[in-house]
Amino acid sequence: MRGFRWPPPPDGGPRTWGPGPGAPRTGRPALPEPETELVATPHGASLERLVTGTGDPVTVFAHGLGSGIATTRPFGSGVAGRRIFFQFRGHGRSDSPPGRWSYLDLARDLRAVADLGGATRAFGASLGAGALCRLLVESPERFEKLVFFLPAVLDTPRGEVARARLTGLLDAVAEGDASALADAVSLELPPSVRNTPAGWAYLRQRLDQLLRDGLAPGLADLPAQAPLDDAGSLAAVTAPALVIAAAEDDLHPVGVAERLAAALPNATLHVYDRPGVLWTERADLRERVSEFLNG
Repeated sequence: MRGFRWPPPPDGGPRTWGPGPGAPRTGRPALPEPETELVATPHGASLERLVTGTGDPVTVFAHGLGSGIATTRPFGSGVAGRRIFFQFRGHGRSDSPPGRWSYLDLARDLRAVADLGGATRAFGASLGAGALCRLLVESPERFEKLVFFLPAVLDTPRGEVARARLTGLLDAVAEGDASALADAVSLELPPSVRNTPAGWAYLRQRLDQLLRDGLAPGLADLPAQAPLDDAGSLAAVTAPALVIAAAEDDLHPVGVAERLAAALPNATLHVYDRPGVLWTERADLRERVSEFLNG
């Protein structure tokens, strides 16, 4: 029987319990961490940023809760022009301003990074998709093209299962509990990947980053919030939009993506038939995003 265990096997491969052949000891290495910079914003928070590529157009990438630059970089691999990746407040080396945070604060972070870099297109994943929605309510014509990947919440707070998972992640980081954090992060992986070399490489990278940089306490309130009061407030957004969802994803219900696509006047919805698409549909996903943004 093969099971998830922590700490990881010392050789980096899967730990096999009981009889059976061992799996290959090789896996795709994680992307190396590039050198980033801190940029000052008009609202007073310095944010960690990475700029890759050259020329126009410029696309800004907004990550999910507890994620960051490393998890959004793969989406930009086939996207033309300059690509701006950043860390929301409370993530990585970005500032953690005092007080209670809301999606309006995240929208200000996203707007500041986009404005400073001259971004005309935007990609938002999960929490980043919510922040992008909040920004668009204030400035519906801000971007020429939009991608929403696994939107998690719109005008109703997350469900209890999602809130419990996110709270567990934040608590494990706050306590510096590597075992509990590994359990929480492992849920991001499809079961078929969790005990493979690629799965262990991802887990190691995520734990190294989270235990090194931490997550600010100000993020704890966000799972109980919604970015919008009414999804109908997106009716003025006329930019072409691509909304991507996956069936059976507890943190990112398909219903949220369907309501978002319906609220946006010029949106296309694509739903994958199973969760874990970064692992099971990686090539198709990157091609889908790049073809939409480059078209």
